[in-house]
Amino acid sequence: MKVKLHIWRQNGPNDKGKMVDYNLDNVSSDMSFLEMLDILNEDLILKGEEPVVFEHDCREGICGSCGLVINGKPHGPESGTTTCQLHMRKFKDGDDIFVEPFRSKAFSIVKDLMVDRSAYDRIQQSGGFISANVGSAPDANAIPIAKNIADLAMDAAACIGCGACAAACPNGSAMLFVAAKSSQLNLLPQGQPEKNKRVRAMINQMEKEGFGGCSNYYECEAACPKNISVRFIAKMNRDYFVAVVKEGTKV
Repeated sequence: MKVKLHIWRQNGPNDKGKMVDYNLDNVSSDMSFLEMLDILNEDLILKGEEPVVFEHDCREGICGSCGLVINGKPHGPESGTTTCQLHMRKFKDGDDIFVEPFRSKAFSIVKDLMVDRSAYDRIQQSGGFISANVGSAPDANAIPIAKNIADLAMDAAACIGCGACAAACPNGSAMLFVAAKSSQLNLLPQGQPEKNKRVRAMINQMEKEGFGGCSNYYECEAACPKNISVRFIAKMNRDYFVAVVKEGTKV
């Protein structure tokens, strides 16, 4: 199959970017989207041109680093799928494909399609952990946890921190990410001692990073490759207000 690629090229965060067109022939429908970009870069290198910079690592839908906006949608046209797991059979011969980096105030462009997602790391570092005394690990069954609670915590823990939620949100909000990362701990007994401190710290850091607020567009849920539910945002909001009331401080 043949495709025409319209790819965002930008040398750095302070440079002016533009869309550049590339034509690719003999694209296999069995290729992943990133494999197709690999072929493009091989051709560019052979021509003496600079390859397109994009981020990737595991290529197994686990690490969350591969995110691209494809035809206006974070991770592309197939729901519940990361860019690296998207295959060219989802496109047709002769298609025009527009490829852009994730757009968010807090995600500055490093180069071309690669953005700086370190804001998510700082949010995680602010409270997305538990403090525990050192020593041998407790027995797995030592703390009884109801199955429905365990399942819900695992649903939240499925978040891979790719940034699609913020890229899809008209407000550039990271609420779904923060909600998932706080809820996966706040639901469990091990996360209870620091529950109030955690949710306040992570929300405060999110605001410092420049992410917008949630206006219930639900674009985040639609774009999430792991189908994280917006119900975790509701839970995080409840946890936050409880923490504020208990600590007797203003929101």
